[in-house]
Amino acid sequence: MRETKAQIGNFFEDFAVGQVLAHATPRTVAAGDVALYNGLYGPRFAVQSSDAFAQAIGYPRAPVDDLLVFHVVFGKTVSDMSLNAIANLGYAEGRFVRPVYPGDTLSAVSEVIGLRENSNRASGVVYVRTTGRNQHGQAVLEYTRWVMVRKRDTQSPAPAAALPALADRVDPAALGMAVPDLELGRYDLALAGAPHRWGDYTAGEKIDHIDGITLEEAEHQIATRLYQNTAKVHFNLHEQADGHFKRRLVYGGVVISLARALSFNGLANAFHVAGINAGRHVAPCFAGDTVYAWSEVLEKAELPGRRDIGALRVRLVAVKNASCANFPLRAAAGEYAPGVILDLDLWLVLPR
Repeated sequence: MRETKAQIGNFFEDFAVGQVLAHATPRTVAAGDVALYNGLYGPRFAVQSSDAFAQAIGYPRAPVDDLLVFHVVFGKTVSDMSLNAIANLGYAEGRFVRPVYPGDTLSAVSEVIGLRENSNRASGVVYVRTTGRNQHGQAVLEYTRWVMVRKRDTQSPAPAAALPALADRVDPAALGMAVPDLELGRYDLALAGAPHRWGDYTAGEKIDHIDGITLEEAEHQIATRLYQNTAKVHFNLHEQADGHFKRRLVYGGVVISLARALSFNGLANAFHVAGINAGRHVAPCFAGDTVYAWSEVLEKAELPGRRDIGALRVRLVAVKNASCANFPLRAAAGEYAPGVILDLDLWLVLPR
């Protein structure tokens, strides 16, 4: 067999429960990365947009957008976890535990916590818990995800199934550590874009974010390269032309960031994503699709020891090529409604 130094990525048979993978390559997040992220998605949350606004309420400067942090850490894991993936299936137990600022360097390590071969024996599902750390070795992000990965050999024996026990939601007591004590008297609601604080929302409330964004081919590929995500399905048209969809798939994180940016219209003061309780990429998205979004407030929570901020548990739903005025989610038979592409359960932080 000819030796090669090039890597073809891990297949399902290569994973084992308890396996720890330290991912290449450390990434210093620069102001240019933040500017490019803003240009791709257009988020308008004041705390991440303005050093002056952030400093007025207690930050040393504007922190990096939480989802940019998430995507950079996620991107580190792709070459080890997802290079031979069929689909990224879901998320749970996500926590943003420290703020990240331009100039910080992020790295990632993952532990395999579960495995399950699919009935077709051609693939399996791998569960991993990933931790992103800064240059000081401090955790800034933790999350669990599961991904469907091809097998190298369909006849190879499968490991014993081991499914991790995952929490239904992140405990509110574990939220808010990435937010300094805020000087609420200096939180300018006019500059933030809306008058609505934590107390103005109620469980069960639904918000149509109204606006839509059409995604271009170059945009989603630039975005995915920004995170150093090397998954073949997003880039290689020569290969994907022979695949199921005959074209490149949009990285699911692009849809998450678009939906989050759209949510500003209705949740302008929800400036911090504190946790990811659950998430599912329901259907694929392609260049040329127009993304809309709506949110439902599932729960409100006070945070222990904090009188300055509160948390909203919000279901963020992204829909392609259809208005969200009627809040599409499920069809009559219980399956997802046509057009739904993302169902994401988040904890968001707002000023009180």
